[in-house]
Amino acid sequence: MKKHPFNQPRPSEITPRDSFFNRREILATALAGSAAALIAPPARPQAAAAGGLKYSRNPQYSVTEAPNSFEDITTYNNFYEFGTDKSEPAENAGTLRTKPWSVTIDGEAETTGTFTLEDILKSQSLEERIYRFRCVEAWSMVVPWMGFPLASLIQRFKPTSKAKYVEFTTLQDPKQMPGQRYPVLDWPYNEGLRMDEAMHPLTLMVVGVYGKTLPNQNGAPLRLIVPWKYGFKGIKSIVRIRFTERQPKTAWNIAAPSEYGFYANVNPNVDHPRWSQAKERRIGKAFLAPRQQTLMFNGYEKEVAALYKGMDLKKFY
Repeated sequence: MKKHPFNQPRPSEITPRDSFFNRREILATALAGSAAALIAPPARPQAAAAGGLKYSRNPQYSVTEAPNSFEDITTYNNFYEFGTDKSEPAENAGTLRTKPWSVTIDGEAETTGTFTLEDILKSQSLEERIYRFRCVEAWSMVVPWMGFPLASLIQRFKPTSKAKYVEFTTLQDPKQMPGQRYPVLDWPYNEGLRMDEAMHPLTLMVVGVYGKTLPNQNGAPLRLIVPWKYGFKGIKSIVRIRFTERQPKTAWNIAAPSEYGFYANVNPNVDHPRWSQAKERRIGKAFLAPRQQTLMFNGYEKEVAALYKGMDLKKFY
């Protein structure tokens, strides 16, 4: 009998240790050498999204590392609205309806209201950027995201001088997102950035991956990527963007404040209370392959270190 996909652990127990990986991935790694030459895995319905979006590659913000495969990127995910196991979002996210989709803009801005996704995208030039993606559980990927700078969206809505932060909210609909039927987190999922972080040119609003429309399990139809931060800052399936004077409360900081800070910058010198962040495992490599050193700010130190000049990064983690 299949284990029920939505367990209810304590918040401090939700994220697994670095050494813990689900048995499906271990088995797949063990068999990869022989099986890959024989048959390719079938595409999952929600991962085989239609392409057709027009975009251009942006080499300025793309790393030279080889990207993970589409299969890696779309079958190993954190998206607790669809289950707490890494494989469950790909299995369960087919219930999410991404058309029609709208986003409410409110708070400290001159232009507010509810806008369709099509209206938001019509004034944007999409580009592909190959980013390192680092999760707090010490695993990582390299992903060719497709999207547009968050800064260009913010400028459109003209935040006032009172807007010090940007708050994001995920869709809340337990019928579409069955994980929300269980109190794993304080739903809906909320995240936030300081305004200068939000305006940084690396901060990306994502609508696709590998030239395809973003699959449901990766946060369709609109998600955030902040590549120098841990993955939980990359809020998915966004339905609200609010400009605020005060630092917003965020989902994981509410659930376990001693483990998940507001800033969530990748920092090998600041361990999670239950494991080291000094090394990481690149998904797609052999299970027993040596782990690689975690880079400060996930390798984007040159671009973003000035944002935190003078801050105690062990205090503001």
